[in-house]
Amino acid sequence: MEKIRSFIAIELSENILSAIADLQRQLKNQVPAGTVRWVRPEGIHLTLQFLGDVPAVKINSIAQALTETCAPCQPFSITIGGLGCFPNARRPRVTWVGADEPTGTLAALQKAIERAMVPLGFTPEKRPFHPHLTLGRTQRRATRDQVQALGALITTTQVPFLGQMDVHQVCLIRSDLRPTGAVYTRLATAPLSGQ
Repeated sequence: MEKIRSFIAIELSENILSAIADLQRQLKNQVPAGTVRWVRPEGIHLTLQFLGDVPAVKINSIAQALTETCAPCQPFSITIGGLGCFPNARRPRVTWVGADEPTGTLAALQKAIERAMVPLGFTPEKRPFHPHLTLGRTQRRATRDQVQALGALITTTQVPFLGQMDVHQVCLIRSDLRPTGAVYTRLATAPLSGQ
C-alpha cells in the first residue's frame, strides 16, 4: 500500500520567505559551522498538523475534511517575528521564528483541523499549539560548546518584526525526504472563504 508522508500547513508569502532567508544568513555567520542544519527557506511552512505516513487512499478524504473545516473561517493576518528555540536555550534542538495571530483565529482553526482529522485516524498533538517557522535543527554531532553558543545567540538576538501576511488558504502538503533535503508538493488547497 502506497504511503504519502504529509502534513497540513500555511504556505508563506515571498516577502516573508525572503526575510527569513536574510535572518538565516545573519544567524549562520554567527554560529560555528556544523552546529545547525538549516532548513531551505522555500521549504519553510507554518505547520498546523503533521500527519506522517498516510495511506494514499486516504488523501482525498483528508482533503475533503480540510476543505469543509476551512470554508467557514474568515481570512486572517499573521505577523512573523521573535526568535526562539525548543525545548529551551540550554538545549536548543529546534531554532524558530514566531508566528503571531492575536485574535485567536489561527489557534481555533488549528484545533478545528485536528478535530476534523480524528475520524480519519489521526490523533491530536498532546503539546499545546505554538505557531512557529522552523529555521534549523541542531546537529547531533554539535559539541556542548557549539550548543551553548547557539543558545546564547538565540537568547540575545532581537528579531522584532520580519513581516505580515494575509492567510487565505490552508494546504495539504506531501513531503518526500531526499538526501538533499525534503521536497514539498501541494496535494490540496482549502480556501478560507468565511462562508
